[in-house]
Amino acid sequence: MLVLLILHLVAALVAPLLVRWWGPRACYPLALAPAAAFGWAVLRTPDVAQGGAVAETYPWISQLGLDLALRTTTLSWLLTLLVGGVGALVLVYSARYFPPDAAGMARYAGVMVGFAGAMLGLVFADDLLLLYVCWELTTVFSYLLIGHSTERRSARWAAAQALIVTTLGGLAMLVGFIMLGHHAGTYRWSELAERPLPGGPYLVVAVLLILLGALSKSALLPFTSWLPVAMAAPTPVSAYLHAAAMVKAGIYLLGLLAPMLAVVGPWRPVVLVAGLVTMVLGGWAALRQTDLKLLLAYGTVSQLGLLAVAVGVGTADAALAGVAMLLAHALFKSALFLVVGVIDHGAGTRDLRKLSGLWRDSPFLAGVAVLAAASMAGLPPLVGFVAKEAVFAAFTDRPLVLAVLVVGTVLTVAYSIRFVWGAFGARPGVAPTRLRRVALPMLVPPTVLAGAGLVAGTAAGALDNLLHPYAELFGTVDAHLALWPGLHLPLGLSGVTLVGGAVLFALRGPLAPALARVRSPVTGQQGYEWITHRFDRTAVDVTSVTQRGSLPQYLGLILVVLSTVPGGVLLVIRPWAHSIDLWSSPVQPVVLVVIAGGALLAVGARRRLTAMLLVGMTGYGTAMLFVLHGAPDLALTQFLVETVTIAIFVLVLRRLPERFSVRPLRSSRWIRRMIGLTVGLTVAGLAVAATSARQAPSISERFPSLAVEQGHGRNVVNVTLVDIRAWDTLGELAVLVVAATGVASLVFQQSRTGPRPRRLEADRGEPVAGRRVWLRGGATLRERNRSIVLEVVTRLIFHTAVLFSLYLLFSGHNAPGGGFAGGLVAGLALTMRYLAGGRYELAEAAPVGAGTVLGAGLALAVGGAVASLLAGGAALESVKVDLWLPVVGDFYLITSLFFDVGVYLVVIGLALDVLRSLGAEVDRNIEAAGRGAQGGLAVERRGGSR
Repeated sequence: MLVLLILHLVAALVAPLLVRWWGPRACYPLALAPAAAFGWAVLRTPDVAQGGAVAETYPWISQLGLDLALRTTTLSWLLTLLVGGVGALVLVYSARYFPPDAAGMARYAGVMVGFAGAMLGLVFADDLLLLYVCWELTTVFSYLLIGHSTERRSARWAAAQALIVTTLGGLAMLVGFIMLGHHAGTYRWSELAERPLPGGPYLVVAVLLILLGALSKSALLPFTSWLPVAMAAPTPVSAYLHAAAMVKAGIYLLGLLAPMLAVVGPWRPVVLVAGLVTMVLGGWAALRQTDLKLLLAYGTVSQLGLLAVAVGVGTADAALAGVAMLLAHALFKSALFLVVGVIDHGAGTRDLRKLSGLWRDSPFLAGVAVLAAASMAGLPPLVGFVAKEAVFAAFTDRPLVLAVLVVGTVLTVAYSIRFVWGAFGARPGVAPTRLRRVALPMLVPPTVLAGAGLVAGTAAGALDNLLHPYAELFGTVDAHLALWPGLHLPLGLSGVTLVGGAVLFALRGPLAPALARVRSPVTGQQGYEWITHRFDRTAVDVTSVTQRGSLPQYLGLILVVLSTVPGGVLLVIRPWAHSIDLWSSPVQPVVLVVIAGGALLAVGARRRLTAMLLVGMTGYGTAMLFVLHGAPDLALTQFLVETVTIAIFVLVLRRLPERFSVRPLRSSRWIRRMIGLTVGLTVAGLAVAATSARQAPSISERFPSLAVEQGHGRNVVNVTLVDIRAWDTLGELAVLVVAATGVASLVFQQSRTGPRPRRLEADRGEPVAGRRVWLRGGATLRERNRSIVLEVVTRLIFHTAVLFSLYLLFSGHNAPGGGFAGGLVAGLALTMRYLAGGRYELAEAAPVGAGTVLGAGLALAVGGAVASLLAGGAALESVKVDLWLPVVGDFYLITSLFFDVGVYLVVIGLALDVLRSLGAEVDRNIEAAGRGAQGGLAVERRGGSR
């Protein structure tokens, strides 16, 4: 089974290439993938006939206990035959349906094969979570197939509607799966069937959520509107997705879970009501259609209601009848859709009011259509008749349900006759329709499918033996599939439905006004459009209230919600320990006073620079707390981060007013202070609650021993970053690279990795006669912007700082430091060069693009993971290498050092990006603005002199 899924994946990936070579004819070799699934299912027929199962299990996500658990029983075997067989025929049909220069053919072929693979994964899945993954894959693929004609607005709208409706149902179903699997202790449906399920309201809610997914996928009320609209898709898509595959997914789910969940309270009422109402309303709507494809679409909706009733009611006889009807419906409905495609392709229209006498021009096609429509109407000896008789027999003990089924079947017979008459009959006053020559590959698939319905009907006994094991899951099976069931009530009801349908069609003229008047006051499509419109209007109203362009308002709203919801919960449940130690050292209260004082003074500061420095005071105070708690690595990092942050703020503040605005008024200022105080208390309470809630031993208790034994280092913090939790660090590096790229893209107006800034000849920084130049870029600054002291100090300490950063990098595995701290020190050294000499000096200090440094760092970190895998270890696993050098002697090298070097380079690259975007680029813009202002002033003066 896994091989089949991989085969479909490979076929989907190579499909665009094959289409580029061969055009639509590439569908011929691509059809081999679903054909292989059909052949595999045929070979497994003996196993399934005996009630056995074919199972495969492969490890997948061990942390979640999720495996690729695949299982094939009678029901999934039948769906595999349909998905594979019909899929192969539809691809053969598509090879001649689309013209050689059809747009989007590569996407169509790949997505079609991908959908077949996803549908196979759905029916193979033994795990409900795996089933959900494949379920949503079919949703995405169907979205792409329905919207194949991207230039048409109707196709895009239909695709979006199908995606929204089925995805919402799928999400509800996922919640139901999680509820069911969590309390049952397993997500394997094969194991769920053998375990007692938890009763009560909990199971009721889970069942209702699962039913929402099934009803939405199979277009049952109240989710019917998306299926008729989806007829905007190409006809082969409709024949496959909306007759044999996708819409059967909901029915399959009902059949899969009915043996265990049909006894749960809401299951039968929901299934019966939704199915019966859908059957009648869909059949009535089909009688009113003039487009052959829409007629079949509403007929599909009607018969999906019938299938839901038969498969989902949860009795053995109905289950047998339901799977027989599932087979019959897939055969005759896909055949009829393909016939409509031939008519549309050859005659240029699907409107039955414009078609006339087509049976004379194409008697063979008419015969195929009559054979498939007869099966849909339930005429012997076709499989549709066998299944319909079994359905009637299964509900003889439910008179009300049986009566509605008879009414729905009368409508089915009527629109079956209407289809044949409308497509091939002669209409008075309408010119005979001529059918252009149709290629043989377009005639073979509907012929095979219609003929299969005849073969399955005549072989009803063999079909009964194959499908019986599924029905036995519900208990003792009294019914049997038979071509001649004998003289009994179901046979009489079949006669009534045939006569009633024929009479209803014969009276179509007098009944036309009634058909036009009798309709729902609100159609499903109108309901969907009203709901989506109300969502749009609500979104606009909410946005107009909450998104007013005020950053303080946004932040205030977020903080109020934070302090109200989690803070309120904290006050109610009080999940903290009874005794709390406020401090462990007398120095800690002093530091806390400094932090609190800095925060309070920052709130009242009027100057931006003053407020920024006071906020920095709180950061340095936090670093002191780390020192007092014996965490030198954290303290060092906090000091460096705070210093870099201050430098960045200084760069940003150059483009902001010196003082804060006089607003907000005094009253709102106090409101903000109260919000800040409340949020602070809330966050403190959450921290205390989190530490008090721990019940199991902390995983970090093993880190010191792991750091020495596996990481080969004594600095637990650094070993954690580069070894124990290296995946987290790798993710953070990726985030840093993305953040740096985002900042640069917002600030830069030209490439940030291009050539170094070009200076004018007068600004080369060459030595000036009689004066010593400490920094080459310093000479490019205006005299009033230069500081000789800062230039001298920068020249003296820059290289020392760089060497110190390298020391932190190489010693960090066993002593305080590491790549992150070393990178911050190097970044600060570059910041000093920039502050002392400007943007040209920064280019002299780092003559390489920031993007290059960032990319090299990330590549080095990822390369460490790949190298570990190639060496046969786990990703990012550290390896100790013993070495010897003259003079130095014996020493060892840890491979995680290369990962740490990657961290070092990423941090330096981030610093360069910030300095060149918020620093050098802002400098350039300021200079350009100054030159523009001077030029304007000069023009103004020249104009005044005139």
